[in-house]
Amino acid sequence: MAFPSPMAASPSSSLSSSSSSSWSSLHHLRLLQLPNHASSRLSVLPFPRELPLSLPLRLRIPRPLLPALPLALARGEGGGGGGDNDDDDGNNGGGGGGDGDGDGDDGNAPDNRKAALFVLAQMGRKLETLPSDLAAAVEGGRVTGEIVRRFAEMEGSALLRWLLQFQGFRERLLADDLFLAKLAMECGVGVIAKTAAEYEKRRENFIKEIDIVIADVVMAIVADFMLVYLPAPTVSLQPPLATNAGHIANFFHNCPDNAFQIALAGRSFSLLQRLGAILRNGAKLFAVGTSASLIGTGVTNALIKARKAVDKEFDDEAEDIPIVSTSVAYGIYMAVSSNLRYQILAGVIEQRMLEPLLHNHKILLSALCFAVRTGNTFLGSLLWVDYARWIGVQKVQEES
Repeated sequence: MAFPSPMAASPSSSLSSSSSSSWSSLHHLRLLQLPNHASSRLSVLPFPRELPLSLPLRLRIPRPLLPALPLALARGEGGGGGGDNDDDDGNNGGGGGGDGDGDGDDGNAPDNRKAALFVLAQMGRKLETLPSDLAAAVEGGRVTGEIVRRFAEMEGSALLRWLLQFQGFRERLLADDLFLAKLAMECGVGVIAKTAAEYEKRRENFIKEIDIVIADVVMAIVADFMLVYLPAPTVSLQPPLATNAGHIANFFHNCPDNAFQIALAGRSFSLLQRLGAILRNGAKLFAVGTSASLIGTGVTNALIKARKAVDKEFDDEAEDIPIVSTSVAYGIYMAVSSNLRYQILAGVIEQRMLEPLLHNHKILLSALCFAVRTGNTFLGSLLWVDYARWIGVQKVQEES
């Protein structure tokens, strides 16, 4: 590169030309060839051609002006998952007590989405290979990468892979990998624990009140499954409700399935939403308890009539159980007592106390869950007998 000679352009001419020319003229540079005598003079200048490495060089490069971080994230996510986030905002905004929670979720949505997609890339899977509701939750940033990893691990089991096809089981298995074991525990010990509780309360009248015992056990078999299923913590995979949905529907849609569960995937629940979870599960358990009691008392009355037809002496000892009053009473009992006990058991004792301490010791954790659930089932049977006698749907048979 040749340097222009002092005679090529004088300072006065340069200043005058820069002041009179337009901005576009500055982009046109004229390179003039130096004469031979000028280049010979430049070669003997008293400074080295190479700078020493010890000489510090500082280059000041102006930093470009960027928008603020929230604005940059909003623009960056606008072409990808921004639509889903907007839906979540609207959904949470209509949920009454969930306005503040929706704002907190949106800040974590991009991070959750990137983490989940990174886990999928590590496993060599595409988003389309996931169930539709789980894929939509990944796009909306409503699940973490750990949830996606847990789903892939559960698919290795044939039984779990089959259960993961059902949305209700999928939400509960992803939130608690011991959910299926707890369900088996509850149904397995239900008959034994409730029969033992019936004997503890009735003692010498156990045989005389065997028809009532049978009704209670049959109701327990039908209800035990739902008592574990409904209050279990879940990963929310439900899509947002339509914009024209009512405020009540939006509110209960944003409530957790367990009032005491730990908020997963960066979500949070208000106190009003947690109270709403108790009311919603209570209404479901009232329907379950009433239906189970209708089945149990119906079966018991049928057994009583069959025994009366065979044994004439049994006619004076046994009485038909009032179906309607017993069914409604059992529905109320499940909506209040069973609802609170099982929500505290799943959300507080198991998820918040036992699992953090024994997360890496699954066998010991399962054993403690078994013991706690057995005790809870036995306690519930005792409370039901006292409650049924207190309201008059069951009577104590006196010794003859």
